[in-house]
Amino acid sequence: MTIPTSHMRTAEIYVNATMDFADYEVGYDIPALPGMDEADIQTPCLILDLDALERNIVKMGKYAKDHGVRHRSHGKMHKSVDVQKLQESLGDAVGVCCQKVSEAEVFARGGIKDILVSNQVRDPDKIDRLARLPAYGARIIVCVDDVANVAELSAAAQKHGTTIECLVEIDCGAGRCGVATASEAVDIAKAIDAAPALTFTGIQAYQGAMQHLESYQDRKAKLDDAIARVKPMIESLQAAGLTPELVSGGGTGSYYFESNSGIYNELQCGSYAFMDADYGRIKDKDGHRIDQGEWEHALFILTSVMSHAKPGQAVCDAGLKVQSLDSGLPFIHGRDDVAYISASDEHGVIEDPHGVLRINEKLKLVPGHCDPTCNLHDWYVGVRNGKVGVVWPVSARGKSY
Repeated sequence: MTIPTSHMRTAEIYVNATMDFADYEVGYDIPALPGMDEADIQTPCLILDLDALERNIVKMGKYAKDHGVRHRSHGKMHKSVDVQKLQESLGDAVGVCCQKVSEAEVFARGGIKDILVSNQVRDPDKIDRLARLPAYGARIIVCVDDVANVAELSAAAQKHGTTIECLVEIDCGAGRCGVATASEAVDIAKAIDAAPALTFTGIQAYQGAMQHLESYQDRKAKLDDAIARVKPMIESLQAAGLTPELVSGGGTGSYYFESNSGIYNELQCGSYAFMDADYGRIKDKDGHRIDQGEWEHALFILTSVMSHAKPGQAVCDAGLKVQSLDSGLPFIHGRDDVAYISASDEHGVIEDPHGVLRINEKLKLVPGHCDPTCNLHDWYVGVRNGKVGVVWPVSARGKSY
């Protein structure tokens, strides 16, 4: 897919204008500066292929538009105000999902105007902070699965003179948060509708447990079950005079099911923009990996070979402290002659049977799981045509409370 040059340039002008790097020292404060050669980037660090990233973003935006649904990109994946604004400018994302109040506050302070905390907020101090977020000029939505939470949210919003919108969260098969019966959903929606300073906006129906199932048919079966659970909830709410404005859900492994369901009108895809090794392994309806045509890998851990003291084995500078291995080891992008085989705190061991790697040679690792990997870093280095085009802070790094 071709991206209009004007769109790419607009995005870059915005990003480069937001940072003053005069006081940043490469190798201590930051891994690279705009304008540097890609070869001079300090490792290990996160790099983004800007062309691939932009193609992914435009593709998802076009898909959502063609299917008549909204796309609310998921900020827990990239935790970056700059990436979110790129998703809004190039992919027409309507806003962002966050998982925690502190994360949402970063996006609100950064100018994002439509924020869904796709989680429950129960701690009194967190509820108080949540109720202050509309003062930044943002629409704030939160998930509720307990009627007692309604009074807590209402009291905080009244205290700060704000309005909080609420989605009733449905357990649509993941077995985690959310109500399981239509009567519970209606009771909570009625309480929200009656509460001062709250607005009932709809349903949160995200089936997260099935996103990484390798088989397309297995994922479809789980989503068919989710839709069968959600549909009677909507009908009961409509019968009570509480028609949902939003029925929100869907992820990178399932968005085609929700968007064609006739039930959902908002998607919450996140990893599609960067991709990772675990998501790349899942199959489309034709049995092809989704990283072989559906989405491109745009996120990499750039690493350097630091030792080759043993035959058949090289060691790089990307170990456990720069990546999450909960979804398995990374793979080396674009290479089938070498393989990343183990990690310790500071080192990665690379199988190099033919001794092809050289000291200081740089490799691109595709992390097993992008979300927790990104949360370990301070910066994204965006690269195009062998040059550093942009350097973006991981704005909400560590904002997990």
